[in-house]
Amino acid sequence: MAKTLILYFSVYDSTRRLAEEIARQTGGDLLEIEPVIPYDKNRDHYDALAAYAKKEHDEDQRPAIKNAIDLSDYDTVFIGYPMWWYTFPMIIYTLFDTVNFSGKTLVPFNTHMGSRDGGTYKTVREKARGATVLEGLAVSMKEAEVGAGKSVEKWLTKLGLKK
Repeated sequence: MAKTLILYFSVYDSTRRLAEEIARQTGGDLLEIEPVIPYDKNRDHYDALAAYAKKEHDEDQRPAIKNAIDLSDYDTVFIGYPMWWYTFPMIIYTLFDTVNFSGKTLVPFNTHMGSRDGGTYKTVREKARGATVLEGLAVSMKEAEVGAGKSVEKWLTKLGLKK
């Protein structure tokens, strides 16, 4: 039987909320990508997080992932992330450097504050060699936090992935 995983990275919980909605509507399992060195989740420190994220990006860093990411039981893998500096966080690059997505169906989704997907869905296609990559869903941070159920339902129905 085909199994679905909703794999996500979230600092301010917007992407987590979106991932949980996708899991609810697909019946898939949830797995958070956890960094070895946690990011500051206090929104009052947003400027410091943004500066740190930019430094990671500018230095092409690959933050280590703390938890094991085992996709062997899954056929379809949703992969979610917030937009940082018009791309995905560098830990997502770590994910693509260390996990084999070959033979999987990948479905990207992200939260943003105006940049939509920033071209990251194209990057997912490039990085996930051997995977089939379906149309992604970009949801504003605000919508993700108040409830993106209708947007998720429309997207999943279009993709034929709603349970």
